[in-house]
Amino acid sequence: MTNPFAFLHAFRSKLSGSYLGVDIGTTSIKVVQVGTGKQLPQIVNYGILESSSHLLRANKAFQTSSLKIFEAEVVELLHMLLREMKPSTRLTYASLPSFTAFTTVVDLPQMSPGELDKAMRFQAREFVPLPLSEVTLEWIKVNEYMDDKGFAHQQVLLISVPREQVNRYKQIFKDVGLELQALEIENLSVTRALVGSDQTPTLILDIGSRSTNMLFVDRGQLLFATQSDFAAASLTQALASSLNINPLRAEELKRERGIMGSGPSFELSTIMLPFLDAILNEVKKAQFSYQGQLIGARKPERVILSGGGANLLGIQRYIQDQLGLPTVKAVPFTRFQYPTAIEPLVPELNAQLTVAMGLVLRDSG
Repeated sequence: MTNPFAFLHAFRSKLSGSYLGVDIGTTSIKVVQVGTGKQLPQIVNYGILESSSHLLRANKAFQTSSLKIFEAEVVELLHMLLREMKPSTRLTYASLPSFTAFTTVVDLPQMSPGELDKAMRFQAREFVPLPLSEVTLEWIKVNEYMDDKGFAHQQVLLISVPREQVNRYKQIFKDVGLELQALEIENLSVTRALVGSDQTPTLILDIGSRSTNMLFVDRGQLLFATQSDFAAASLTQALASSLNINPLRAEELKRERGIMGSGPSFELSTIMLPFLDAILNEVKKAQFSYQGQLIGARKPERVILSGGGANLLGIQRYIQDQLGLPTVKAVPFTRFQYPTAIEPLVPELNAQLTVAMGLVLRDSG
């Protein structure tokens, strides 16, 4: 049987690392090992394992938005990737996909931290769609304002994740022999990697294979997040159907030609652009919701593209023209030291490794 998985990249240096960031996506697994550098955290080791099976059969994703994760397969693949990487540490931070979490913004009067703790647990019973005994809760204060009567309010981002999902992840890492230090929603990792303490109002479009995350960030804080099922695989399937070709060939064409919109690429662009426009329509709806829920929220002044879909040729210019905002690709590598040997790969790796790199920045300043 042909192995449908391919090591896109694997790199090792002689340095001794201290911890791993592991991003288990819907169709790929990415691992970054980081140690202490002279001025910045040091990239010691990384690996990416990607599946193409999902292009042929939708049910071959590692996990789905229905909260199913195929633990045995993920364990096997993580073992495979770790054998290739041979990391010098087992200490691990890992991400949970955004679709595993329920998030909402809760409006409350100003109160002490102790009172807020009690209030949020009470409010969670109203908003969270599962019994509180079945979820883990986290909340982040994201806004303050005065209403028209002079009363002070605070707005809090409530995040809940089913305990069952958390336990599944814990078991996966136990089975592969990694020492899990923390689990974090990927949106928080992306924000840390791409914005950090930058004060600029920012829209992050994290375009994965099976979903697109839209994150609204201001003053370095994630304020609002939502998701669309239109993503990079949507463009591939459009090409395959329209040209009547194998999805694997369609994926190759997409990566080779992109949406440059001229010459031999023009026909491909006309096929894919309606699906990219669908993502942008979702962005506009998300911004309307963001502005409506967060009182006094500042409009985004820039767009940052991340995820594998950000490497599509021509996408940066197209999104900038359509949204009318300066648009750049993710560059999380600027927050790290790394061997010059991987410099030629960094432009592509920036978007792919964003989540994993954000994870390892938790304790790296």
